[in-house]
Amino acid sequence: MKFIEGGVCAAQGFKAAAMHVGVKTHNTEKKDVALIVSDVDCSAAAVFTKNVVKAAPIHVDLAHLKDGKARAIIANSGNANACAPMGEENAERECAAVATALGLTSDDVLVSSTGVIGQTLNIGVIEGGVPTLVSMLESSAAASDAAAHAIMTTDTVKKEVAVETTVGGKTVRMGGIAKGSGMIHPNMGTMLCFLTTDCAISPEMIRAALLDTVGVSFNRISVDGDTSTNDSCMVLANGQAGNAVITEKNEAYAEFLEALQALSIALAKKMASDGEGAKHLITCTVNGAADEKTAETVSKSVICSTLTKAAIFGADANWGRILCAMGYSGADFDPEKVDVSFASAAGSISVCKQGRGLDFDETLAKAILTEHDIDILIRMGEGDAACTCWGCDITYDYIKINGDYRT
Repeated sequence: MKFIEGGVCAAQGFKAAAMHVGVKTHNTEKKDVALIVSDVDCSAAAVFTKNVVKAAPIHVDLAHLKDGKARAIIANSGNANACAPMGEENAERECAAVATALGLTSDDVLVSSTGVIGQTLNIGVIEGGVPTLVSMLESSAAASDAAAHAIMTTDTVKKEVAVETTVGGKTVRMGGIAKGSGMIHPNMGTMLCFLTTDCAISPEMIRAALLDTVGVSFNRISVDGDTSTNDSCMVLANGQAGNAVITEKNEAYAEFLEALQALSIALAKKMASDGEGAKHLITCTVNGAADEKTAETVSKSVICSTLTKAAIFGADANWGRILCAMGYSGADFDPEKVDVSFASAAGSISVCKQGRGLDFDETLAKAILTEHDIDILIRMGEGDAACTCWGCDITYDYIKINGDYRT
């Protein structure tokens, strides 16, 4: 397996396009609608927010995915179409506009939205722009790049990844674009993620693979503890790679899953790294746990800790906040077996041994925590299980961004 260029257009038979249609009224230079289309029908699957309050596109997508098939995805930024008047009607109209332009049925189209909650979606500008958007479709890295930018809201950088691997003796490609910067929390946070692959795989197995993937990638990141109304992760598989169709969890499935997880973890880390106002990517790895669930619970608690995030922002090696977060995580462990250290490109330093503080070089610790990528390494001394989760620090800019997000 190797990482390649091309994003959602890396896989055979996929095209993309993006443009500004007018959903975003404050900046006419920013693209606000993206379209991804397969040349042929696809096995399709998606996972959505666990928030009880769900945006209208999610209800529409759940209906359109009942047959496990889809062929196109349209996504707009600038308006979440959540808790909004005529929400589902407008989401269906968005799908219908694409279906008409491409000669498909509306059920072949999936839809996502991101932006401000509670405001009526200007569906007219989207419907007016779709014919032009369809005419712009092309299979190129530039097209994927445009789509990746079109779904951004408070993101400062695009999130785009592609990989190439071998499945059943055939070369298979998959790619993805995502957006997510704030309102990000484990169990799907404001993220939109669209994955494409030319692997031949059944609807049942692509759904299984997606479920096996989100648990070790997107569900292991957090920016601010808020779970959005719009979180969606979708995957389309069009079979153009020519491998034997994967219909069970066999060796070919394992090959496919390895690549899908690598792709998704890379996208998840990009989201955590680009948390609103963030200056640091925090990677928390827990080793020596009694089981993986305990390791995950502890690691998530640490990356979600506001005090830990603030300490990383201040380059303060305040390891007590880490033990505190571990202690209220709900995991059962012996604090007197816990070791903690920090690491980055500037080196590594142990700060806690068997639950007790160590004398350490504060100057070195400061240098380590000043780097962008920070590792928090925890050893629990309870077993052999491990887990890694990803988060970011919290900064003054987070408040600035969210204090006037709507106005």
